[in-house]
Amino acid sequence: MQTHRGGSGTEHIAHALVIGAFSLIGVIFVPIGLASLAASQNTVELIDRYDAECVSANDKVGFIQDTKTDKACTRKITVPKPMKGPIHIYYQLENFYQNHRRYVKSRNDKQLLYKDAASTITNCEPEATSEDGGAPIVPCGLIAWSLFNDTYSFSLNKKAVEVNKKNIAWDSDKNKKFGSDVFPSNFQKGGLIGGAKLNEKIPLSEQEDLIVWMRTAALPTFRKLYGRIESDIMASDEITVVIQNNYNTYSFGGTKALVLSTTSWIGGRNNFIGVAYVAIGGICLFLAMGFVILYVIKPRALGDPNYLSWNKENPDHPN
Repeated sequence: MQTHRGGSGTEHIAHALVIGAFSLIGVIFVPIGLASLAASQNTVELIDRYDAECVSANDKVGFIQDTKTDKACTRKITVPKPMKGPIHIYYQLENFYQNHRRYVKSRNDKQLLYKDAASTITNCEPEATSEDGGAPIVPCGLIAWSLFNDTYSFSLNKKAVEVNKKNIAWDSDKNKKFGSDVFPSNFQKGGLIGGAKLNEKIPLSEQEDLIVWMRTAALPTFRKLYGRIESDIMASDEITVVIQNNYNTYSFGGTKALVLSTTSWIGGRNNFIGVAYVAIGGICLFLAMGFVILYVIKPRALGDPNYLSWNKENPDHPN
């Protein structure tokens, strides 16, 4: 039996396609990854964890639950590099499981969107109706009830810095999930207050802090957009932040941090995207090189039946 070793045109085409595909992926992915890493490194990010410093060390839970206690806390943040506006302000929570099954379900989307569905409170227990008379709570459920209520006031060189809180929520959420004619009612009026209160004269579609909060996070450590500083901040400037430390993360061992960050074309600082692209591209280039070396050193005919296990005793089989 005559054997062909690496001679057919079909074999060459198949090898070329495999090597070419891996090479193309590598050539595209590696530069994208390097560019992403460079953009991520050029962002300036400041993180100030304040939950431990802004509370009495003796009785943290008692301090935060006492409505008569002044919760104001002043923090100083020195800027190491120039920060070009807009500068995004985030609050970061750790050990807060917004992805818990019961928590995620504790809302009613019809009630949030339609005025006539105010009494639709399915899945909202224990925050479904008011304690005095059983009137429906709008918005109902634990997600809305636990709305983050720390506030931040900024000043630079003894001058107040304005925080822009417009357009911090997704347009799709504002326009399609929260009604422009749905107003809060009976909200945070029970004996146990979970978080921020809502202005009953403002429709839910304009309550952007609420909309941002109700887009639940997948992981227990997450950030949510609080606002933006539109002006630039120079290197070595000292930002003074007055924090109203209202939100109770102490009862479940959570932490809180204030984050100031510039952005690039990939968003905020995120090395994972760049590393992933470089890794995948590098693996593809390595495989392409490996196939080239294998094809040159030890070629194998495409579709040669002599390589089947039951034909290996054939004296004409190439060894």
